[in-house]
Amino acid sequence: MRKTFQYKLYRSKRTRKLHRQIHVGGAIHNHAIALHKRYYRRYKKYVSLYTMQAHLAKLKTLPKYAWWKQLGSQAIQNIAQRIDAGYQRFFANVKARAAKETTRRVGPPTFRKVRKAKSFTLKQTGWKLLDGNRLKIGATIYKFAKSREIDGTVKTVTIKRDALGELYVYFSCLVEPQPIARAMTGKSAGFDFGLTTYLTGSDGTEHHAPQPFKQSLKDVATANRRLSSKQKGSCNRHQATRHLARGHRRVAHVRQAFHWDLAHALCAQYDIICLETLHLQGMQALWGRKVSDLGFATFVETLHHVASKTGTLVQHIDPWFPSTKKCSACGFVNQHITLRDRVWTCTACSTTHRRDLNAAINIDREGASSHGGHPVRLASACVDG
Repeated sequence: MRKTFQYKLYRSKRTRKLHRQIHVGGAIHNHAIALHKRYYRRYKKYVSLYTMQAHLAKLKTLPKYAWWKQLGSQAIQNIAQRIDAGYQRFFANVKARAAKETTRRVGPPTFRKVRKAKSFTLKQTGWKLLDGNRLKIGATIYKFAKSREIDGTVKTVTIKRDALGELYVYFSCLVEPQPIARAMTGKSAGFDFGLTTYLTGSDGTEHHAPQPFKQSLKDVATANRRLSSKQKGSCNRHQATRHLARGHRRVAHVRQAFHWDLAHALCAQYDIICLETLHLQGMQALWGRKVSDLGFATFVETLHHVASKTGTLVQHIDPWFPSTKKCSACGFVNQHITLRDRVWTCTACSTTHRRDLNAAINIDREGASSHGGHPVRLASACVDG
């Protein structure tokens, strides 16, 4: 299996060369996009990956494009591969929308500002991992903060630049899967996602999210106003941009730390975790910034990653299952519940439910039944409406 190790490169004068190489990669990306668009306008055809790679390699030998040689040949090939993957996603989305399988739109790859280029990737050649914390790219040796050992066989090396201009190196390694030694707890739970309470468990537990962007909203707004007042191209504007990027990075780190801590805590406590399947784009349209601040989609990805390492099973229920409207006591489905109803009483059995807790119990039962365990679903007594 694949595993990626991230390290921060030490800042020095020699890292300017990496910044130039990233800029070269951005220019090559724009040139390849222009070729694709021009070829399609003239011949109504798509340039294949290998044709594009051969053409870029030929251009590099011309005096006009000799400055492309600052970037390794495999990094240029990887740029063509990224563009090709983007076009393949675009073509697949066009077919899916024509067949009415999805309403989501995926656009083709587009031009990018060279100064906003972020990374380049090397595969078999162009780099060498030396002893200690040293990495040789081309003829230059760089040092990185080696916080942990690199496991497995390194397949690719990616140099990435963040919004602050700091450089990181990513080693994508092929590692042997390790046997999972887990002490089973015998516990399972369903969790309902909410905007007030982040996660409500079927066992009554509640987890609240910190909402880091909301807490930093005043500082971010101040940084934005200061940035807008600076003259474009000035050093003051550059410093204001870095200050704003630093604030956003702090927010992202707080949210990421919360997701990892919560994922580890849940996987250590439960053997089976059942979650509802949400339409996050629709939620984003309704509640906007708060949904993004909670980052539930990123948390689910993190939970799956941690679960794969700890042996925990993460189960998703049918998105059309009425977890909120169904009474967990008798199975009655109340079609008249609205978002304002945080507590409701079942008209069939007169049981009073907390909305989130009732949904979590239903999610737990549905997930356990879908997993193939004992049939714990309650048959719907009747449907209101």
